[in-house]
Amino acid sequence: MMSGAVWVADRLRAGGWRVQVADARRAKALAPLAAKTDRIDARVLAELCDESWCRRCGWVASLDDRALRERLLRRMHLVRLRTSAKNRIFGLLSQWGLRVSVKRLRQADGLLLLERLDLPAVWRASVAEALAAIELLDERIAPIDAELAPLANADGRVQLLRTIPGIGQLLALTVAVEIGEISRFSSAAKLVGYSGLVPRVHQSGESSRTGRLSKAGSPLLRWAAVEASRAGLAAAEPLAPTARRRPPPAGKRQRRQGRRRPQGADRLLARTRPQRTLQACSQSGSADRPGKLL
Repeated sequence: MMSGAVWVADRLRAGGWRVQVADARRAKALAPLAAKTDRIDARVLAELCDESWCRRCGWVASLDDRALRERLLRRMHLVRLRTSAKNRIFGLLSQWGLRVSVKRLRQADGLLLLERLDLPAVWRASVAEALAAIELLDERIAPIDAELAPLANADGRVQLLRTIPGIGQLLALTVAVEIGEISRFSSAAKLVGYSGLVPRVHQSGESSRTGRLSKAGSPLLRWAAVEASRAGLAAAEPLAPTARRRPPPAGKRQRRQGRRRPQGADRLLARTRPQRTLQACSQSGSADRPGKLL
């Protein structure tokens, strides 16, 4: 198997083969297969390329952009591990009804504070292990930040993206690497469709309705957009009371949510019904039906 892979690599270097990357969704829609094997897949893809039906991807990221993306993913992995350790500390303290910030626990007398708060020794040891993991991850993340900072400052795309509220230096670098050449998108709608942040559209005849997000593009780009929106919302939190939703116009009823009716202030939650006595039930003819509760 290894010799075959080396032979393929040699043919690629020699220029004997031409590799093309196709859109997987479009190829699957054009040629759905009942029996799916490697031999059948290769034959179908070859026929689609021969007939020019299979749309090829016109842009592939360069090796430098892929290397930069791998650095960003490495940092993201370490940051998520650090966040997991912080969440574990929060869970351990919540078991005993304590709320102490991680910043306070990382001070010199942090563990002594937990001892004064009567936290058992086993839980204190778990908190100490989590704090040690956070210290180690901080030491591993710092060199990566030092490597990425000059690259972000030298990138003109990062400077433009940082003008958007909620986008910082490294997040702007992530967005720039994921988008790549902005000139390959003919409009802003194409870029939004590439990110997968557009709703799915279901049309049948004259009816048209939208569903959930398509999520057809880059997951990392969607994650960056969500993080930017959260940071922008947190920065604009003092303006939140002034940005309330407008009340619906007079005479226009609110659309129902599901099958349940909206609970209005003037709606009766319970209606009084006359209680039926045993004599009334027997007179109504229920005694003629055996097995029924009166």
